[in-house]
Amino acid sequence: MNAAFVEVADRVHVLAEPLLRVNVTLVVGDDEALLVDTLSSAAQAAELAAAVRAITDRPLTLVNTHHHYDHCFGNAVLAGDPPRPVYAHALAATALREEPERLRREAYEELRAEHPTLAAELADTPLLAPTHTVHVETVLDLGGRRVLLRHPGRGHTDADLVVHVPDADVLVAGDLVEQSGPPAFEDSYPLQWPDAVADLLRLTTARTVVIPGHGDPVDVDFVRAQHADLAKLAWLIRAAHTGSAPPERVAAEAPFGARPALDATHRAYLQLNGDA
Repeated sequence: MNAAFVEVADRVHVLAEPLLRVNVTLVVGDDEALLVDTLSSAAQAAELAAAVRAITDRPLTLVNTHHHYDHCFGNAVLAGDPPRPVYAHALAATALREEPERLRREAYEELRAEHPTLAAELADTPLLAPTHTVHVETVLDLGGRRVLLRHPGRGHTDADLVVHVPDADVLVAGDLVEQSGPPAFEDSYPLQWPDAVADLLRLTTARTVVIPGHGDPVDVDFVRAQHADLAKLAWLIRAAHTGSAPPERVAAEAPFGARPALDATHRAYLQLNGDA
């Protein structure tokens, strides 16, 4: 992996995994440290553990921003034995506990053509479901530093969490905010995603550093612009559905490009028709 943490605010460090550009955030308190997301495989997680220990030897608590493989399949390695606490939204925890083989199979199929080595690693990685669940919000005390875990509503998935570090003015947004590419809509709730981003924006100030799920840290203006595009997409989808227009017509007009917009429209049409 050959990546190291970079400090982006007081005792808040970000590691950018180079293959998929996944961000992992390490928040260090006086007594404990919080690691947000754990990457895709046991091999990646072992390298991540070494990078963590280069920063701090404090006991770790883990958070998964959601249940997609690139954010949580490293849980077992990083939690240790006996496992340290792993927090996630309740629905993400249920998916990892009850459907690990489905999640592993879908991840393998997604990766095998472009990233066969990572796909093979992932196929042999033991999965650990979160041990602690969040429904709306939970506050953790790392020792002299309080951190908020919040579910802002359905968006990228039905189980997204954001992590707010108020004393450092940092917000870890997971895949609710994307910088290195368009948002991923395959498991999404496109009509509700703008509301989720509006909710997380209420945790920000003009100076907040926002850590997206993938890509470079961004400022609040970037998030507001992405929120506006998500809101426009949701409006186009609703209008097209009311007029019985095909999804392809929305994709031709929508932000983010034709392929992501088509994924979003198919998902939203299923939801508007009561099928998802």
